[in-house]
Amino acid sequence: MTRFLIKLVVNGAIVVGCLLGFTNATFLSATIAALGLTIIAYLIGDQLILRATNNVTATIADALIAAVYLWAVASMLNWDLSIGELLITVVLLGVAELFFHRYLGVNDVTNTEKS
Repeated sequence: MTRFLIKLVVNGAIVVGCLLGFTNATFLSATIAALGLTIIAYLIGDQLILRATNNVTATIADALIAAVYLWAVASMLNWDLSIGELLITVVLLGVAELFFHRYLGVNDVTNTEKS
């Protein structure tokens, strides 16, 4: 649960900040969008892909998930999100995910050594 909460805070800060800065999204709609993205990315990127592959693959998958998800949400809610703004958001998320996955790997090693 701690891992999910860390991901939620980090992704939330990036997504909400970018959506508020780049679009006409309200704080509530940006927060809901960030929560939806975090849940999807955590389940697919961290629980499936990261466990089966490696940090780079999972980070790329998370970035692709974020791009498709944010593009779809922006389209559905008529947010004016350009490709450039979407790419900035996805790159920021990708960098954060890279560090998050490294944290997960270090945390797994630390927990294994304590057992």
